[in-house]
Amino acid sequence: MSKNKLKNEKPESKQPKGTTTPNPDVLKKDKEPEVKVKELVKDERTHKVMGVFFLLLAVYCFIAFTSYLFTWEDDQDKIFHYSTRELLLGDVKVDNLLGRLGAYVSHNFFFYGVGIAAYLFCYFFFIIGVNFIVGRRVFRVWRNVKYILFGLLFISTTMAFIAGGGNFPWGGALGDALNKWTSGFVGKTGTALLLLVIGLSWLIWKFNWDFKWPEKKVKPPKPVQAVVPAPVPAATVAVPVPAKEEPARKNGLKEEGGMLHPSAAVTEEEENDLPPMQLVEKEEELSIPPAHTAYIPPDPVAVVTPVNAALLDEELVEEEEEVEDPGPLLYIEETPEKIDPTPRKKDNGTEVAFEIKPTFRDEEEDVEIVAPAAPVEPVDPFDPSLDLRDYKFPTLDLLENHNADKVIVQDTTELEKNKNQIIDTLKNYDISIQKISATVGPTVTLYEIVPAAGVRISRIKNLEDDIALSLSALGIRIIAPIPGKGTIGIEVPNVKKSIVSLKNLLASEKFQTSTMDLPIAIGKKIDNENFIADLAKMPHLLMAGATGQGKSVGINTLLVSLLYKKHPSQLKFVLVDPKKVELSLYKLIEKHFLAKLPGEEDAIITDTKKVIHTLNALCIEMDLRYDLLKEAGTRNIREYNAKFTQRRLNPLKGHRYLPFIVLVVDEFADLIMTAGKEVEMPIARLAQLARAVGIHLIIATQRPSVNIITGTIKANFPARIAFKVSSKIDSRTILDIGGAEQLIGQGDMLVSFNGELVRLQCAFVDTPEVESVAEFIGNQKGYPDAFLLPEYVDDKDPDGKELSIADRDPLFEEAAQVIVSTQQGSTSLLQRRMKLGYNRAGRLMDQLEAASIVGPNMGSKAREVLVKTESELQEILNNLL
Repeated sequence: MSKNKLKNEKPESKQPKGTTTPNPDVLKKDKEPEVKVKELVKDERTHKVMGVFFLLLAVYCFIAFTSYLFTWEDDQDKIFHYSTRELLLGDVKVDNLLGRLGAYVSHNFFFYGVGIAAYLFCYFFFIIGVNFIVGRRVFRVWRNVKYILFGLLFISTTMAFIAGGGNFPWGGALGDALNKWTSGFVGKTGTALLLLVIGLSWLIWKFNWDFKWPEKKVKPPKPVQAVVPAPVPAATVAVPVPAKEEPARKNGLKEEGGMLHPSAAVTEEEENDLPPMQLVEKEEELSIPPAHTAYIPPDPVAVVTPVNAALLDEELVEEEEEVEDPGPLLYIEETPEKIDPTPRKKDNGTEVAFEIKPTFRDEEEDVEIVAPAAPVEPVDPFDPSLDLRDYKFPTLDLLENHNADKVIVQDTTELEKNKNQIIDTLKNYDISIQKISATVGPTVTLYEIVPAAGVRISRIKNLEDDIALSLSALGIRIIAPIPGKGTIGIEVPNVKKSIVSLKNLLASEKFQTSTMDLPIAIGKKIDNENFIADLAKMPHLLMAGATGQGKSVGINTLLVSLLYKKHPSQLKFVLVDPKKVELSLYKLIEKHFLAKLPGEEDAIITDTKKVIHTLNALCIEMDLRYDLLKEAGTRNIREYNAKFTQRRLNPLKGHRYLPFIVLVVDEFADLIMTAGKEVEMPIARLAQLARAVGIHLIIATQRPSVNIITGTIKANFPARIAFKVSSKIDSRTILDIGGAEQLIGQGDMLVSFNGELVRLQCAFVDTPEVESVAEFIGNQKGYPDAFLLPEYVDDKDPDGKELSIADRDPLFEEAAQVIVSTQQGSTSLLQRRMKLGYNRAGRLMDQLEAASIVGPNMGSKAREVLVKTESELQEILNNLL
């Protein structure tokens, strides 16, 4: 027993002093968490608890004060009769709704405090509670504290002065003391005047009232007869005139509700039957001539429903009776299909003027696209399209109209709600505005506000998140200011979004009648105007956006736009698709529109090595085209093709018709990660030089980071499209400005072109539609083969080069002897022994490898020397001669 016990026990000498052996049978106590006061104060839950406490305190005081107004006589006697101890701890019965404590608190606030002004404490507790619960500064505490302090002094003194010697403590002890001192100092009359001046001064400072003295009325001169054509058009402009101006009727102008209208002479009976005029038709901007003439504009577009005739400019009534200023008005511009002749009510002077601008309407017809007519030439011009003279352009029936109604829904309730939310949010931060207008787009609505004088733009710009919170929007974008306008724009996503169909854009007159070299229909602006651009003037396009935000649809939109406008002889595509599935739909049009390298089977390039060869082949094609332009004495492809079609260039000397070439890279980041400089350098060279010879680039990527889109590439891609990205850094990388991270996705994009940043909704074209267009073109007769690019041979590819005497370096034999004698296949050895630069020593080593003297490159290790003796080397050199 004793031995076992000794074995199980550890010697005491091995245990540190002051330590005890833990007993496994005794459970350890859980470590109690340490509560830090600093962290507890900063905790969000503590703030919410405090907010609830202050809100309940506000409600408690309000109920107690209100009950005191009716029970003060009985409760006051009991408070004076009993001591504080008996009142709070005894069994005294009071009439206040909140018991003895409510009676005691109310008595102290009213009798010993500030009287009826005690209600301001309820407001103070309320704003403190709201700020704590919400977790942000909904109410400005310091500003409200100033107002509350002023109110306590002013209201208590005023109520004490008005109530005089009444029994109820209207002004409290503070008000009575201030009133007694002021009355003794300046008298009762002086006290009344002083209180009146202080009250009016505060109201003027707070509301900035406008005091106007009525101007002297000037008798209007006799009107001059208006020249009106016999048939009166439907579009007329109503001009306000004095109600008692009788000579206007004699001159053929009919008076209607205070307006003059050109018409035949109208009898008083007919005039009485007509309703008062409330509508003004206009084309783009309402331009009113002087009051003595009537103006008839051509072809009305929009209808304005004014609330008051005084909305017209002051120049129109400068010779008439004075019209009372109605203050800011609310008026809505609508499209002609939705005319509301009901006159609107006058708004009070405190509201901000609000208008809904009309969206741009374009007449759309299903017109079949025909080939552009050849220019009239004096002598039988060359027509490149004769090779495929039976080619038919795709029809619009192949595309679907995804938005059947073609009308953007203007939800007046939503617009009015957002307008009020924006105004209220700005008012909470002491920002006042003069006017607000709304332009409804397919997916977003642009609210343009005109800030009041003295408001800093940066204050509104910093409220982006606060406005988004008040509107409950996915994300808003503030443009401060809008370029070319004196307004600040707030873009708010619509609740009901509209799809922009590519069919509608291609059927528009703007696209059908365009004379651009490479017209592309991108989408619609916020005002519903079609955005048609010329790729030849961009001249290259850089696209970026996160996965699933519409980038691939955008590429299809651009390609289909070009297919609907250009003949196969005028345009060729070079398609690079590392994903291998995005651009495979266009394989059917290989013999019509695609270009490829000689000997390649597939025209759509997916292999990285073939991409490098294709890009270098495009560089060779670019150089060849520049040589042709130089010989022809022209500066760009348009001048060259014009000369060639006029038969002023000889095909026997190598001249040919040059089609436009559009290079499309679907995922540029993948190429940069796999090939790096081998891809970046030819693309940078094409971007710098290829625009004049008709080679244009469309590059898309999911990662707009600085290591993918380098400075060299960005400098040569002035036109950029950004779909929704994940961060502001990515937005600045692609656009040089933030904003793309605030987009709402699904084709919502920002286009930077010609120094402008425009927000568009990308036109939508579905995959089955692209297949239909490709099948329609592919089923027609095409060229025997795709357009062949120049052949490119990689110098680093041993299969594609042969060693010849002409290509061999003069120091080849000397370098071979150095390598064989030292038996070290090192480039640095050649540099040291032969005093060569790295590039020439590297070329010599490649030539030695081609001659089978050294082995292939092994990275940081030296190459293997395959020739061991001088005699073997001499035999190889003799065979090379």
